[in-house]
Amino acid sequence: MKIDMYNTKGDVVGSVDLNERIFGVEVNEALVHEAVMTQKANARVVLAHVKDRSEVRGGGKKPWRQKGTGRARHGSSRSPIWIGGGITFGPNRLRNFSRKMNRKARRKAMFMTLSDKVANKAFLVVDSLEMDGKTKEVAALLKALPRQGKRTLLVTKPENVLVRRAAQNMFFTQSIAPNSVNVVDILKAGTIIIGKEELETLTQHFVTA
Repeated sequence: MKIDMYNTKGDVVGSVDLNERIFGVEVNEALVHEAVMTQKANARVVLAHVKDRSEVRGGGKKPWRQKGTGRARHGSSRSPIWIGGGITFGPNRLRNFSRKMNRKARRKAMFMTLSDKVANKAFLVVDSLEMDGKTKEVAALLKALPRQGKRTLLVTKPENVLVRRAAQNMFFTQSIAPNSVNVVDILKAGTIIIGKEELETLTQHFVTA
C-alpha cells in the first residue's frame, strides 16, 4: 500500500509504504463498537458515593431503652429510617464498570479504524513534523493540508514538546504519541496527521509488540 507524502507547505513530495497488517484491515463495526465501549468503561471514574449506616458518624448509643417508653425500639440514630442516618442502596465508590477485552481484538479494532481513515483519505503523512513549535506554524501546516472535518489528531513523538504544546493552543486539535494511538481518539478525529518518522515508530510498535 502506498499513499502520498506531503511537506509542511502541503505539497506532495513523494509516497510512503503502509503496512497492510495495520492499514489494510476490513472493518468490523461490531468489534470496533466493543473496543470503544471497553475503553470508555475502563476510563470511567466513580465519583458518586453515599454513606451507609456503617459509615455515618455517631449513633453508637442506643437512643432510648428497649422497653417501657411506649415508642418503637431503636438501636441506633444512624438507621436509614432516621433523619441524618445512612442511605440504603445508594451509589458507592465500590462500583466497578471496567470491562475486559482481549489485547489482539482491541488492537485489531484499532487497525480497522486506521484502515478506514486511509480508505477515506483522512490519514495524511508529512515528511517531517520538526518545527519551531510556533502555534501559527502548526496552524499553517493544518491549513495547507487537505484535511477533512474540524477535528485533527496530530501524531508526533513525545520529545517534540513545542509542537505538542502548539497543538494544545488550537481548537479541535489534539496531539498524541505514536505508541498511544487508540480507537476513541482515531474515531473522534476527522483527519490524522503523522510524520514519516512517527509512522515508522507506530508500525514497529504495533506489529512487533
